[in-house]
Amino acid sequence: MPRGRWEAPAIVIAAALALWAGPAAASCPSWSEARLGQEVRALEARLAEWDRAYYQGGRSPVDDELYDQAAARLEAWRTCAGTPRRHAPELSASAGPPAGKNSVRRHPVAQTGLEKLDEAGVERWASRRDDLWVQPKVDGVAVTLRYADGRLVDAVSRGDGERGQDWTARARQLPAVPDTLPEPASAVLQGELYWRLADHVQAKPRKPLARNKVAGVMRQAAPSRAELGRVGLFVWGWPDGPATMPERLEGLGALGFATADYTHRLDDRRGAAHWREHWYTAPLPFATDGVVLKQGKRPGGAHWRPRPPDWTVAWKYPEQRALAGVRGVEFRIGRTGRVTPLLHLDPVRLDGRRISRVSLGSLERWRRFDVRAGDQIAVALGGLTIPAFEQVVWQAVEREPLTVPAADDYHRLSCFSLSAPSERRPLGCEGQLLARLDWLGDALRMRGVGEGTWQSLMDAGAVAGLLDWLTLDRARLERVPGIGAARAQLLTQRFTAARAQPFSAWLEALGAPTGSEKASGDWAALAGYSRQQWRALPGVGATRAEALTAFFRAPGVQALADRLRAAGVDGF
Repeated sequence: MPRGRWEAPAIVIAAALALWAGPAAASCPSWSEARLGQEVRALEARLAEWDRAYYQGGRSPVDDELYDQAAARLEAWRTCAGTPRRHAPELSASAGPPAGKNSVRRHPVAQTGLEKLDEAGVERWASRRDDLWVQPKVDGVAVTLRYADGRLVDAVSRGDGERGQDWTARARQLPAVPDTLPEPASAVLQGELYWRLADHVQAKPRKPLARNKVAGVMRQAAPSRAELGRVGLFVWGWPDGPATMPERLEGLGALGFATADYTHRLDDRRGAAHWREHWYTAPLPFATDGVVLKQGKRPGGAHWRPRPPDWTVAWKYPEQRALAGVRGVEFRIGRTGRVTPLLHLDPVRLDGRRISRVSLGSLERWRRFDVRAGDQIAVALGGLTIPAFEQVVWQAVEREPLTVPAADDYHRLSCFSLSAPSERRPLGCEGQLLARLDWLGDALRMRGVGEGTWQSLMDAGAVAGLLDWLTLDRARLERVPGIGAARAQLLTQRFTAARAQPFSAWLEALGAPTGSEKASGDWAALAGYSRQQWRALPGVGATRAEALTAFFRAPGVQALADRLRAAGVDGF
């Protein structure tokens, strides 16, 4: 099962081109021709850097599936630029392990790529064929082994499918690769060098970088005996072997390979979906990333080409992470003044979910990564299938300008209105005021009055402060775009009912810190509490007492209380 990362898989590229080269190139980046060329060259350099690290240093700076997606992204961008060309790692004599002879060698039989299908595609493919078999798609490094009269004479890496690195010397050091076969057979075998794992379950969220470890062993100058012993071999193909699958499996078993243990005929009782789920959740000695479906009979190896044939396909597991382009960065101000950067993305799919935005959590984290529009990031599904930012895979060459809020300008006592003369108004109070209004609506039981309603009122200039809705009558509400007569009547009812909510609900609505509910008395009494009096209440520590004192004495909060008192709200 040739690995997708190093095969420049045609199906991945085709899918990317179909996505990016749609009608009127609607999915191409909205960059100038000059910038597109600049970004293409930068990505070409980044992929070349990753290739050198992998081939020369035996390490992978990025996860394999991110590499695959980055290569597909490059193909798409090249097509957008009018210069379509697939990405293939450069193979050169300098790309081998530091010790031992190394050269580029041609495969005796081409290593075919694999077309990747989804469930519907697999069903269509299988419905037109019979004599179907399934194997796990072992996640390792593909290799071609050539035996002459039972002795290993060549081991060639996957490379571009036609030629690859000469791994013969290193392969002879691997205990899993027999130097001689049990019988003097001449055969070309294709398989996967994998990292041995104990009871590995692919469905578990955290996965070892098994493929990277194998690549490291194959590239190191002098790997240890223990490292060499951790490399296993799964033979999945015998291009010049017997014509039928049962004969091939029997023959491979006679040569000492346990291919039959992981090769099963598909039938009505156990189809591809059964084995895909089984190998995804069952303990295995190697990592997998899907299943491979094969017809039992296929052309002889002389007819194989380094591209996806029609007699074998792959059905991969859901991707664990996706490469997503950043369309823009929004800084949302919460009710308490917390600044949360939100990344808007070119939509991607993970485990069947469409992901179009992801939070960075804090302004400090954004500053650490400095994410801008045009950057490419890795997104994964965290707990409860919540999309999570993982890393910046690469940054755009041209850095988009951003207006970044100052964290110190926003806090629990800022932005009770858009323009209050007693406040030092920050860069923009719209976000925090909107969050305050949304919180207030919930606290005062304004059912059906959510963020969208408050935003409409703010956009129309009807609400510019936390309590401006108190003076809105039905006639004024009807003039707000999007609010008709029926909606205006409902809002009037909700606003009237809110006035009658108890004092405790109003304290919550105004954003009083936790602990205010432990005190007794009306607003005037609570506003007169000293730090020591707050501190004396059960469960109120020094920090909370300071926050309560600051809240009740803040000029902006006192102005709100005065307004509520004038409106006749109970407790004020």
